[in-house]
Parts: sequence; C-alpha cells; structure tokens
Amino acid sequence: MIDILAFGAHPDDVELAAAGTLIHHIKKGAKVAVVDLTSGELGTRGNAETRAAEAEQSRLIMGVQSRMNLQLRDGFFENDESSLMKVISAIRHFRPRVVLANAIADRHPDHGRAAELVSRACFLSGLPKIVTMENEIEQSAWRPEVVYHYIQDRHINPDLVVDITDSFAEKMQAIKAFETQFYREGDEGPKTPISSAEFLHFIEARARDFGRSIGVEFGEGFTTERPVGITNFLNLQ
Repeated sequence: MIDILAFGAHPDDVELAAAGTLIHHIKKGAKVAVVDLTSGELGTRGNAETRAAEAEQSRLIMGVQSRMNLQLRDGFFENDESSLMKVISAIRHFRPRVVLANAIADRHPDHGRAAELVSRACFLSGLPKIVTMENEIEQSAWRPEVVYHYIQDRHINPDLVVDITDSFAEKMQAIKAFETQFYREGDEGPKTPISSAEFLHFIEARARDFGRSIGVEFGEGFTTERPVGITNFLNLQ
C-alpha cells in the first residue's frame, strides 16, 4: 500500500513538476511510487531504452519505492477502455491514498489527455464489477482518497502549493538524470524546447515563484478536483 502514486504521461513529467513534493514526503516517511504511461519513444532526443535507464536513475535519486511503465503509445494513447484498464490495474496494485497526475491542460497534448485518463481511472478503480487480474488473481477494487494535478509548461494558478525548499536540490538532480533530454555542457544533440540551459533556469524560476506565493524559497503548485479539507488553520503556511 502506497501513500502517494504519481502518474506521468512520459518519463520525466513527474520529475519536472512534482519531484520536490515526492522527495519531501519520502523524507517524512511516506511510501511513494511512480507510474509512467508511455516510454517517451517519440522524444526528439534519446530513445525508449535510454529513457528507461534514466527513469531508473531518477527513481534512485528521489528514493521512490517502485516505478512502473504501462507501455501506452507515446502521442497516440487515448482515454479508452484499453488504456483505462491498464491504469486501473496499476492503481489497484499500489492502492494509494493520494494520486498525482499530469496538468489538466498543457502545451503537449498528451498531458491533458493523461490527466483525464488517470482521473477517470481513479473513480472506476473503486467499482468492484470492473474486473482486473494480476498474476492470475483478481485485484480488489480501490479508490484513492484524492487526485491532485501538478502544473507543467503552461502556467495555471495553483489551488495549493507544497513547500519543497528542503528537496529542491534533489529535484534538480532527478531532472538531470534524464541527460539525453536536458542541457549538458558540450552536448551537440538536436535542439528542443527543453534542451537548453534556459529551460532549467525556467524550472528554478517556476519553483521560486510558487514558493514566494506561500512565503518560502521553493514550491510546487497543484490544482485540485475537490475542496481541500483541513483540521487546523494554524498548520497552514
């Protein structure tokens, strides 16, 4: 049973937008897993094999307990029964309390589609008449308590911000584990919107912007699907 399960349409989505949050909670003793929907095989730089190796290196940096890839088609997966059943099976495998998913809308069309897919699967996963199997054993129905969507390339006003000041350095290390995708001095690979040094500066600036909004150095923003409940105003930043 996992405390937080983070989904990403592509390997590195979670790192770019939510790694600080995952690392922060791992430091507090939370059990965390990551599920990548695709292998990122359509990426201009690298290939599915290099992305898989980079994803595993990032997992070790973050301290994530487990990482799974559902092998949906990069760029072509749909919010259909086949994809839903794979995501439902992953949810039932990990049985998380909290699910993190892609941004509800973004520059890459896979991101918004993944957000809808995961959100829908979280609901359907709680219906016992939907049958999924794992190792020839029927999985039990399971519905996460809440789904939060991280914020990616396009700015979205967050509903909540997590203080990641204690984990920002590790977040950047986890991002840089994807060395075929992001800036390395002397790299002569194809230029993409995320391969420049300026893109990493943008990631830092975004974290500083979110952090400043709650009075800390670094933060990560999320949108919610329902109001957030609290028990104590004094615990809020």
